[in-house]
Amino acid sequence: MEQVKPTRMELMKKKAQIKLAEQGRDLLREKMDALIQEFFKILSSVSDSRDELDQISRAADLALMIAAATDDPVTLRSASFATRRSITVGISGKNIMGVPVPVIEKKRVSKSMLERGYGIIATSARIDETAERYEVELDLLIKLAETETAMRRLGAEIQMNRRRVNALEQILIPELRSQAKYIKNAIEEREREDLFRLKKVKSLLEKKKKKVREKKVKMGIQESD
Repeated sequence: MEQVKPTRMELMKKKAQIKLAEQGRDLLREKMDALIQEFFKILSSVSDSRDELDQISRAADLALMIAAATDDPVTLRSASFATRRSITVGISGKNIMGVPVPVIEKKRVSKSMLERGYGIIATSARIDETAERYEVELDLLIKLAETETAMRRLGAEIQMNRRRVNALEQILIPELRSQAKYIKNAIEEREREDLFRLKKVKSLLEKKKKKVREKKVKMGIQESD
């Protein structure tokens, strides 16, 4: 505590710092609570989407296995090459409680039979079903990428806010309170010492006055009122 000046001005300063730190802690707690609510909203959506993706993925793999087992391999391979194309997505952003999260803007991957690029006469309904199921899977994957990224960023922000709250609550505020207590105790101790010195001086003065009066009495000097 050597660096802390035990003055009333310093005590007022420490009390103001404690109040400010407590306000900051409370605001961070409120923000963290709001972030946690948003996090669990997205988590519920992600959990449902993952379950749906798991079902769609199994259905797509099964459709491919059936098509591979029953259709001409050359036709199946030609159809897969015909449908191969890049997927263009636009990424913008939005804020959730001050946390930037991505928003993926895209065109729907799922297409009609005529849009897929292969001849509908040479292919079977099984190939059409396989293509359709994988297109749905891609749509859901892109949607899931957006929500999972938002969830990860919210989670990181929650952790950072928790560390800040803990730092304020467990380190800074206790340290400021300890300094304020030290200053208060030092001031009170100094005041007690000052009071003791004043009482001692007063006692000495009283003794001196008493001696003077006694001396005057002995000398027969009458004190005037």
